[in-house]
Amino acid sequence: MKRIACFCTILFLSFAVFAQDAGNTENLITSAEKTGAQVYWDSLSGAGILEKNGHQLSFRAGDNFVLQDYKKIALTDAPELKDGVLYVSKQFLLDAEKLFKIENNESGYKIGAVLIDPGHGGKDPGAMDTHTIKGKKVTVKEKDVNLAVGKMLYSRLKTAYPDKKILMTRDTDVFLSLAQRTEIANSVKLKDGEAILYISVHVNSSLDKKASGYEVWYLSPGYRRTVLDKNTTDDKALFEIMNAMTEEEYTTESILIAKFIMDGLQTQIGNLATARGIKAEEWFVVRNSNMPAVLVEVGFLSNEKEAALLVDNSYLQKLSLGIYNGLAAFITHFERSRGFTGTK
Repeated sequence: MKRIACFCTILFLSFAVFAQDAGNTENLITSAEKTGAQVYWDSLSGAGILEKNGHQLSFRAGDNFVLQDYKKIALTDAPELKDGVLYVSKQFLLDAEKLFKIENNESGYKIGAVLIDPGHGGKDPGAMDTHTIKGKKVTVKEKDVNLAVGKMLYSRLKTAYPDKKILMTRDTDVFLSLAQRTEIANSVKLKDGEAILYISVHVNSSLDKKASGYEVWYLSPGYRRTVLDKNTTDDKALFEIMNAMTEEEYTTESILIAKFIMDGLQTQIGNLATARGIKAEEWFVVRNSNMPAVLVEVGFLSNEKEAALLVDNSYLQKLSLGIYNGLAAFITHFERSRGFTGTK
């Protein structure tokens, strides 16, 4: 199973680029531009990726080791972050070029599965509220909206990607515990070179009846978890290094997916509802799924105007299309880049 490596890049993070060198070190961005390599950087974790010719070098500022193509740990000079500029030694660049010159016969990576998780269900209705909609009293239940959007999204993905596993944790009004949902996600079988995406669909509610809008959540960078199989290596120190790098990548990958989905929703929803942005939280289903995962809150059913939208089939279609377009954009970007993704 291939871990998605998609680091947020220069536009996505506050990373300053200058064209100067510092002593015996060189500005990594400037050097990469000269050699045709791609640099992806996450200022939250201090980690990044240098990619060229289908190879990938994962690094972290201050660490004197790198991860080559997810397979091999190699010692090198530690990158340094000075005044918002990332510097590396000439030896670091030489070591990177050695990797990039190795012939790469791999066919690339792809998204093998997408798992849609409509929140709540069965005995658990989720949030609920009653409003007068078109002259009638209507009780809006979160579980119903989640399932409706999830099934619409499933249909779109299934049609567009017949070669991928498009799955749902539930497609009827049944109860599943949070642990069962993440167990389903973590047990999906994938082929070598394949990755999986996890999308959880929910509806918001608030005591403030004026609160409205949609938002996309990802796992807070401050939360640390074990995402690799304990049998990955017998070397405990090596396992901790690889797990830390993998976990950081999952977080930044999820941020990028969230950004694509938010862009897709904004395009479809327009001024019908407010875009509340992408945010970080330690939701159970997100923090316990060993893969890039996001949670989409499609609106506030406690808001009377928005509740009317959430029982309107045409509006739910817009929501599902927005989420679909975001996922499709991410999938295309990921697969065209052979599994090494970022934004320009």
